[in-house]
Amino acid sequence: MTTPTYLDIHPDVAAAVAARQPVVALESTIISHGMPYPQNVETALRVEAEVRAHGAVPATIAIINGRLKAGLTTDEIELLGKSGREVTKVSRRDIPFIVAAGKTGATTVASTMIISAMAGIRVFATGGIGGVHRGAETSFDVSADLQELAQTPVAVVCAGAKSILDLGLTLEYLETHGVPVVGYQTDSLPAFFTRDSDFGVDYRLDAPSQIAAVLKAKWDMALKGGMIIANPIPHQYAMPKAQIDAAIEQALAESVQQGISGKESTPFLLARVCELTGGDSLASNIQLVLNNARLASAIAAEYAALG
Repeated sequence: MTTPTYLDIHPDVAAAVAARQPVVALESTIISHGMPYPQNVETALRVEAEVRAHGAVPATIAIINGRLKAGLTTDEIELLGKSGREVTKVSRRDIPFIVAAGKTGATTVASTMIISAMAGIRVFATGGIGGVHRGAETSFDVSADLQELAQTPVAVVCAGAKSILDLGLTLEYLETHGVPVVGYQTDSLPAFFTRDSDFGVDYRLDAPSQIAAVLKAKWDMALKGGMIIANPIPHQYAMPKAQIDAAIEQALAESVQQGISGKESTPFLLARVCELTGGDSLASNIQLVLNNARLASAIAAEYAALG
């Protein structure tokens, strides 16, 4: 799956992919829509450094001036961070429009997976995946991330689904579409800011080598789609469940009152939860992304070693 006409692969990333060395993809909506400036740029560069420190090559994904990018320069990361929400949030449906118009866009989980697969990258670290939104039985608000996981061969290391979502319905949707949810050293589905939830995972695996072996078997058998590797936030950064639940409920109520929906809902909810928790949720968000980058790097290294 390649589109050389539209795709620019950073030289470091291209060299690593060609040599079958470990590469970890990183999304860019966390830079433009996930955090305020300058924390967004600082975090993006910290995450890249964390990937390098653990033996892999980082490939932050975005669209810059109509070009699909697998790997960004520091200046390009700074551009996304300073532009913030002025940058288009790009999912699968948006890619051809942003490319054809020569515009700049930040990639969601879904579009990051697409561009990663084009570039030959199989492991991707993010904060939390999108999913089925609360009230979806009437709104039909289901993230395109889930459908992408069903068809694109990229493993997504995350802290579970964002806790603003309906976790039960998200798991049901994933099961229907054959997407495995693996708990890394846990039997419980992490809920982003908290280490566990009322829901279990499909399989528990305790070592990156085990995860890499399953990925190789899946793709060697040409079974389409990706896999979720749910990695709980470190103990010291996890938030009290009652505090985060109260903040989420208030933020959800405010989003309904203000008529916020669609692709604007998640950035609004995360920003409002951050305000309601006095910034604690932003600090936790940064730490869980770094934690996911470490695990993704280990999985990418083990997968590369399998050849």
